[in-house]
This record gives sequence, C-alpha cells and structure tokens, in this order.
Amino acid sequence: MKPAPFDYLRADDEEEAVAALAEAGDDARLLAGGQTLMPMLNMRLVEPAVLIDISRLPGRAGIEDDGTLIEVGAAATQASLEAWPPLSARAPLLARALPLIGHVQTRSRGTVCGSIAFADPSAELSLCLATLGGEVVLRSRAGTRTLPAAAFQTGMLSTACRADEMVAAVRFPAAEPGAGYAFTEFARRHGDFAIVAVAAIAQENGIRIGVGGACERPVVQDWPPLAGSALDDALDALAWSLDAADDHHASARYRRELVRGLGKRAVQAAQETRP
Repeated sequence: MKPAPFDYLRADDEEEAVAALAEAGDDARLLAGGQTLMPMLNMRLVEPAVLIDISRLPGRAGIEDDGTLIEVGAAATQASLEAWPPLSARAPLLARALPLIGHVQTRSRGTVCGSIAFADPSAELSLCLATLGGEVVLRSRAGTRTLPAAAFQTGMLSTACRADEMVAAVRFPAAEPGAGYAFTEFARRHGDFAIVAVAAIAQENGIRIGVGGACERPVVQDWPPLAGSALDDALDALAWSLDAADDHHASARYRRELVRGLGKRAVQAAQETRP
C-alpha cells in the first residue's frame, strides 16, 4: 500500500514547525525518524493532510548535559545517544536499554523523542524515562511547557501532548552517585518489542523498579531495600497489581511470570552494580 496524498513541509526552524502545527492541528503529523510513522502512512492507519519534517531542526539534534539532566533534542537519533561518549557513566540505564531497541539500522534513523512521543507500552525509552523520573519539553506557538514523565504518557499510544504541540526535547536525570542500574526484557526475537521489560535502580536506601509491556503504560514503584523472600513477595504483589491482559503475544499469566522473573534479575543486577 501507499500513503494517501498529503502536503509536505520541511521546517527550517522550530517556529516554522509549531506555526504549521497550530494551523493544521489534528490534520498534521510530525516526521523525525519515521520508523513508526512511515509504516502507518503506508497502511493508511493515519492520513494526515500535512507532514511536517523536523528531522533537520537547528539545535535539536544534540545531547546536552547540565550536570543534573541530560537533554536529548527532537532530532537526535537513538544511535547518536548510544554513541554519546559519556553515556555509560552519565546514564547507565540508557546504556543498557538502547542496544535492545530495534536494530542498528532502525536506531540510526529512529529518534529518542519520537519513540517517547509514540508512547508504545513496550518501548524501552519510555520505560527508562518513567523509571528515572525524567521530563518532556513540549513546544507550541503559545510557548513551552514541561511535563514529568508520569504525566506525559496517559495510556497506550496516548500522551498529554496537544495537537498544536511538538516534543521538543526529553530530559533524563543523570546517574546518582552510589546507585546501581539494570535493564532487562523478554522479546520473541532481538529487536522485537518487548513482551515485558523491567528497569531497576538500587540505592543504599531503597529500590525503584519500572515495568513496561504488561499494561498500557509504564508502572514504577519504590521499595525499601529488599532481598530473598521479601523481594519475591514484593514482585508477586506487583505482578498481580498490574492490569495485564491476554493478547496474541502472551497471556496475562505469562506476563505476570515475566514480571516476577525479570524483576528479580533486574533488581539483583542493579544491586550488584552499585559502586
């Protein structure tokens, strides 16, 4: 299949992009990497009147580190973040998750912000953002606003981004001193969307665990330091609390078992990697 006809605009700057969004509203779609949008266009799952290309926005392809937050611009690819020299030291959770996203070819085109904006329940980057407690920078012609990750993704493929707004950047908190990080997932094949993914952060005073793929949006919980049967009990309670459902990929029961197994593996790995 081929896309339905649409107008195409390559925005020269952010102002042109948000002005076009304000004019077209729900009839517009933003194109950055296109790894999700292009198949949807070809299958006519979306039929925008105008496609606004933001892949070459000046100043939005970079990665900035202010010492506390790592800001990734709307045009920055997943591959560029993966290749960022300080990544392992400054954002170890992302360093562990990025190689699991698609394949080298798709990461070279797909953008970090595009993945988070699409809000797939199984997306590794959305799970990292939620677990780290990051934030999303939204830009419209009216100005800029910033939302915490917990308020941005509202459900399956659903966000708080308005029709006249673009995701201009996302911000990930940098690594905390003394913390250990781990990320693990189960997928049918490498590069497929995860059936269940788990991120974990272990610190002296507690554990944070994030689960993706089991329900419509990432779920994050904070626990005191746990080990042994106490960890097993906490993971069991978490697995049952999730609104997991049967689908053609896996049953709800299987997803709960994955939460238990992957969760224990991730928490133990995070504890072992603490400096």
